[in-house]
Amino acid sequence: MDLAVKVGAPLIGLNDSGGARIQEGVRSLGGYADIFYRNVQSSGVIPQISAIMGPCAGGAVYSPAMTDFTVMVENSSYMFVTGPNVVKTVTNEEVTSEELGGASTHATKSGVTHRTAANDVQCLEDIKSLLSYMPQNNQETTLQQPYELGNELREELNNIVPENANKPYDMHQVIHGIVDANSFFEIHKDYADNIIVGFARIAGRSIGIVANQPISLAGCLDVNSSKKAARFTRFCDCFNIPLLVLVDVPGFLPGTDQEWNAIITNGAKLLYALSEATVPRISVITRKAYGGAYDVMNSKHIGSDMNFAWPLAEIAVMGAKGASEIIFKKEIANAVNKEEKLAEKEAEYASLFANPYVAAERGFIDEVILPKETRRKLIKAFAMLEGKKIERPNRKHGNIPL
Repeated sequence: MDLAVKVGAPLIGLNDSGGARIQEGVRSLGGYADIFYRNVQSSGVIPQISAIMGPCAGGAVYSPAMTDFTVMVENSSYMFVTGPNVVKTVTNEEVTSEELGGASTHATKSGVTHRTAANDVQCLEDIKSLLSYMPQNNQETTLQQPYELGNELREELNNIVPENANKPYDMHQVIHGIVDANSFFEIHKDYADNIIVGFARIAGRSIGIVANQPISLAGCLDVNSSKKAARFTRFCDCFNIPLLVLVDVPGFLPGTDQEWNAIITNGAKLLYALSEATVPRISVITRKAYGGAYDVMNSKHIGSDMNFAWPLAEIAVMGAKGASEIIFKKEIANAVNKEEKLAEKEAEYASLFANPYVAAERGFIDEVILPKETRRKLIKAFAMLEGKKIERPNRKHGNIPL
């Protein structure tokens, strides 16, 4: 680990261990802590990846937890702080090792693992792929793959987003229409699937993608999706990987569960991570960008470099119907035909605000573009931003709302 930092090389841990040797006592605990300390000192200096290829229990789990990415092998690996026997003794819960800390559990419920692999060989292949999107250390940039510019218009992008603002679509289609063929490498695929994060290439350049997913929770931001996107954003910023944010967000997910589980501070994690990031940052609003979620999703106001919008984009405090019911409450209440009046006011509000041109007038959107032009615009924008330099404030470090 010391040598990896010294020479600026990524660190890969292959984990298959029953844990501490009890008979060694505090010496084994000291050995763990020596590794944990180095994980922290290496963080943001060199990429760190953990492969869980067997048991990983007790104190051993904290080293992978502090690395950048974790890949677990299905049906042969597990991670937990306390095993099924201890759980049974303390809480009287009956649970198997696989249920408690298997690959599927951590990929879907806890988000501890970023990817799962069918076997050891696939696990190592995934790690190779992952490494191809990142530099060797924080002083370098990812090598650009050979690419010859051609016709970069993508007509299929014109037909993905439905005109009906309430109809869902799969943001993966937009991503695949924008990035180089077969280059998207998704992270945390099965966890908080209302947001998509992953690596891809545009004209051979490695980028990180954060995108709302309208087919899950309508693309709302919630506690888990905010944490997922914030963590990924900070990794990209650590290692000089530009960020593309695809926006279709109706707001934060409402409900007591979200409020009691601190959507305020968890949503602020993504806001903080993007505001802090100094890498090139570009946003494309494909449809909705409502309320505080518009601000959070890499808006111009928090330092985004380039912001594009598709013609159907709606940028407002809230949807036309909800806004009309509040703004024109008295007029609607006094109307003979309330439903007709609401529809009239809804159309009036939509024509005034439910479009990208009001934001473009104020410079909050750099350009309203046709969907088919998106890839070509992004290639040019990322090339322009390659030399971006930002001086951070003189401070030890900020205090992200953990």
